[in-house]
Amino acid sequence: MTTTTQVVEAAPKARRERQPMRAAGLALVWLLVAFNVGVLLWMLLAALREHTAIFREPWGLSGFGEFGNFVRAWVDSNFGQAVLNTIILVAGASVVVVLVCAPASYVLSKTRTRLSGATAVFFAMGIGIPVQVIVIPLYSLMQELGLINNLFGLFLLYVALSVPFTVFLLTGFFGSLPDEIEEAAAIDGAGSVRTFVQIVLPLARNGLLTALMLNVIGLWNETFIALVFIQKPELNTLSLSLLGFLQTQQYAGLDYGTLFAGVSILVLPMVAVYVWLGRRIIEGLTVGAVK
Repeated sequence: MTTTTQVVEAAPKARRERQPMRAAGLALVWLLVAFNVGVLLWMLLAALREHTAIFREPWGLSGFGEFGNFVRAWVDSNFGQAVLNTIILVAGASVVVVLVCAPASYVLSKTRTRLSGATAVFFAMGIGIPVQVIVIPLYSLMQELGLINNLFGLFLLYVALSVPFTVFLLTGFFGSLPDEIEEAAAIDGAGSVRTFVQIVLPLARNGLLTALMLNVIGLWNETFIALVFIQKPELNTLSLSLLGFLQTQQYAGLDYGTLFAGVSILVLPMVAVYVWLGRRIIEGLTVGAVK
């Protein structure tokens, strides 16, 4: 009885001791948020300012209203074709990755064998392998297959390189779903496939959306693989076009207003996606983190 009373009395004291640490942590988080939002706003303002005004008054608003910066950035960098290429690649690869990884993750999360555990660890290890380590073997393989300078080849690479993270994420999410739901479905005569399609997938909607959006964000900003495997300008992704635009600006004379406009074109779609679906993404991550 005394021990229980001591524990009850110690709980408020422990909470009081943690409050300063929690306040410091919240302050640090909000400071980081304010810094990132400030950088984003400054970039957007600079994208609408005249080139010389940015240097004359970096924190001012003189020369504001140069909407032509976005037009010049779009035309000079050939963003039109690059946006089309990027949307097709990113949307197709993200959807295919989730379609492939969802059933695999479900089986791994619900199968209690040494083989399934070892397979899950194998996928998790794939996350820690830097792509720079495997890029030369990948290049040799893709060259033998005739898939260099080929959007389908880049699509295959995006899918393959996204599988480890997606399986790892969805395995944790499917593992958080209660087993009783599947047991009830089995009692009602539903097979494994029917249970997965009609019961598990609707329940895992947040997790699937999280995996889809994280893949979209990651692949939209991907540059290194595209830079290695694509050399034709007409096949450029948006990040490659921006890189080429920067190189052109360096030779022709930098126009920072136009350059910031080009960066904004790349960044703003993903910011909009995260603002729109950010709560669902966070819910999917937190639900899959614990069972």
